[in-house]
Amino acid sequence: MTNPYAGEVCLTVDGQPMVCKLTLGALAELEQNLKVGSLMDLIKRFEAAEFTSSDVLALCVAGLRGGGWRGTVDDLFCAEIEDGPVGAARAAAEMLARAFSPPE
Repeated sequence: MTNPYAGEVCLTVDGQPMVCKLTLGALAELEQNLKVGSLMDLIKRFEAAEFTSSDVLALCVAGLRGGGWRGTVDDLFCAEIEDGPVGAARAAAEMLARAFSPPE
């Protein structure tokens, strides 16, 4: 069970629901891996629907790692993500929104 007030998002990988959260460490890892100018640049890409599959994958890995998962990007290459690329993109966008907006 995820807690949206704590910035958590659920991503089901290989049939297992997993908690994702963009912690400070996860965000730092994400910046380093994507080599974006800033996280705001990445947010703008998502808002404009100009993100890449690499952006989505990196966000999912960062969020999963922030939620306690110890896997790597290679582990997700062959994994089955519920609802496929659309489900992964939806979870990635939710993670960004929850990380950078106050809870309602």
